Amino acid sequence: MPAETSPLFESDSVLGVRISGPFQPLVNDRAEGEREYFPFQLQVDGAAVPVRIRVRGHSRVRVCEFPPLRLNFSVSETDATVFSGQDKLKLVTHCRHYDQGEQDLLEEFLAYRIFNLLTDSGFRVRLLRIQYEDRAGGLPADASPRYGFLIEPARELADRLGAELVELEGFPRYQHDRRHAALVYVFQYLIANTDWSLVKADYAEACCHNIRLLEADSQLRMIPYDFDVSGLVNARYAFPDPKLRIGRVTRRRYLGVCTEPEYVLDAIRHVRGMKAEILALPATVPGLKAKNAKKAAKFLDGFFERAENEQKLLKNFESSCL
Repeated sequence: MPAETSPLFESDSVLGVRISGPFQPLVNDRAEGEREYFPFQLQVDGAAVPVRIRVRGHSRVRVCEFPPLRLNFSVSETDATVFSGQDKLKLVTHCRHYDQGEQDLLEEFLAYRIFNLLTDSGFRVRLLRIQYEDRAGGLPADASPRYGFLIEPARELADRLGAELVELEGFPRYQHDRRHAALVYVFQYLIANTDWSLVKADYAEACCHNIRLLEADSQLRMIPYDFDVSGLVNARYAFPDPKLRIGRVTRRRYLGVCTEPEYVLDAIRHVRGMKAEILALPATVPGLKAKNAKKAAKFLDGFFERAENEQKLLKNFESSCL
């Protein structure tokens, strides 16, 4: 049975927090392998919560001035706060200290919210407005305040869905929820994301790249994440895999596994049925500038223009499926 969910991801409101501590040594600790946790304090709603923080990630660590972070709470310290029950949380940061870096973050947040519109089987996110306070004074003035967002922990997602987290060496093509998989394929095409794979990454111990696997009712369900290299975001540092031969991340490429066409067609129709809600979503993202929201909606509408001819789009997918 699905478990009771925590309060942190139950609200869509922007959560204001202040994070204080030694940011300069933190953001400089980027070596591969075991990274050090540093002691910080997080202030929220008048409460001060101790938290340990370290740098996380792979590709963004190489390109970001201010890389993604992992927050590690002591559960006993979070009682009576919105972080009650939380242990480890992924924080997506603004990456670079200029406005477009923050806009990129908000567009990635938008990608998660779009997938949440399409299905409950996706990571929920919570937008933060963060005041970073570097006790050593090493952060530039334009590093704060900034937006960031937290990603629902995989264990919490699994409990919410009454599923189990699984880690496999490879992806079994015939033991997964093909209807949900088709929705993932079409969603990734909608946002022009090619930075995912059902093969494990070189640095990983298990399948898959930017996909978590859950098992429910003896079927595997894939959960996508990390959308910063998508065409929807179109970050300055984003480039597609040269093997795809698409030139730029804003060009859509279908990377779904070949499956029964009725599942893919159902997924196309499901996304089309949510067109109005999807195209309205960019304008609702706090902090996303009007011109960026308009650009995002226009980019997403490019999918819907193609999807008007469902059979043509389906044939396109069938010709390029893996």
